[in-house]
Amino acid sequence: MRPTVHDIAEKAGVSLATVDRVLNNRPGVKPKTRALVEDAIAEIGYVRDVAAANLARKRLYRFEFLIPDSDNSFLDQLRAAVHEVAALSRVERVEIGVREVAAFDAQALVAAMRKAMMGAPDGIAIVAIDEDSVRAGTEEAAEAGIAVVTLVSDLPGSRRIHYAGIDNLAAGRTAASLLGRFMGATGSVGVIVGSLNARDHRERLAGFEQVIERKYPEIRILPLIEGRDDPARVQRLAERLLAEQPELSGLYSLGAGNRGLVKALRAHSPVRHLPVIAHELTATTRAALSEGLFDAVLNQDAGHEVRSAVRVMKAHADGLHTVDAQERIRIDIFLKDNMPQ
Repeated sequence: MRPTVHDIAEKAGVSLATVDRVLNNRPGVKPKTRALVEDAIAEIGYVRDVAAANLARKRLYRFEFLIPDSDNSFLDQLRAAVHEVAALSRVERVEIGVREVAAFDAQALVAAMRKAMMGAPDGIAIVAIDEDSVRAGTEEAAEAGIAVVTLVSDLPGSRRIHYAGIDNLAAGRTAASLLGRFMGATGSVGVIVGSLNARDHRERLAGFEQVIERKYPEIRILPLIEGRDDPARVQRLAERLLAEQPELSGLYSLGAGNRGLVKALRAHSPVRHLPVIAHELTATTRAALSEGLFDAVLNQDAGHEVRSAVRVMKAHADGLHTVDAQERIRIDIFLKDNMPQ
């Protein structure tokens, strides 16, 4: 039989009301009495059923997700995943709000965090921007007792409690290993980034450069193209690159805006196949894989990231631990031949 609160009360020689105060960390218990109850809990091996306790006292969890307002298919997937998880979580007394914030704008993100904090949620999930002002925002949240989780792009050196996203250095290294093989280990490669203000983009680029330098020294990386995840801008810059670099041997799109890249590639008629690797399996990248315009797409599961963020924030609110392996977000590699239906 599992030990109960009655067993604790009997072992410690106190009332059930006193045990309840200690378990819920409420005032009105003398230090000596609290120590007796805690010793009894440890001795009999009592494990609290947090879910049942929260249900009994009608505990309500409130989380806020701050998602960049961008013409970005992956962020659309992320936003849809938040709404899906929110609908499914209501039965567990979890309320999830979604706020839109300007992309790549640290000031707007901090302002949105502060606005969300005014509602005193249990946690806030953000797509981080790697700036000190955002770190200061996580500090403010932590001081207010509000957990912060980063999604997609991390914020090291901050007081966030968890990062729900892939290892972007490993993603960049993977892209370089694939592209080096596809290119035949020689030639020039164009790299399209979203913004170097985003840590996930910087890390992908760093991982990509590491492998190219070490394993494929005959491949030359051309000056970076910063597309700001804007399809029209990416199309314009990609068309210029294709026109000015007729001997281009490969392309790596490590951000978004791939609708523009696909349009540029469709309008381009190379003498030989141009290997291309991109990120995130969306309707656009699926079509590009099917047409043979893209050779591989590295993907992260937006739904897994959102579910992980909610699990971690909920566990933090209850003072519980999570399982690291369950929260690890893997890098999926999709070719034309293994695209999920």
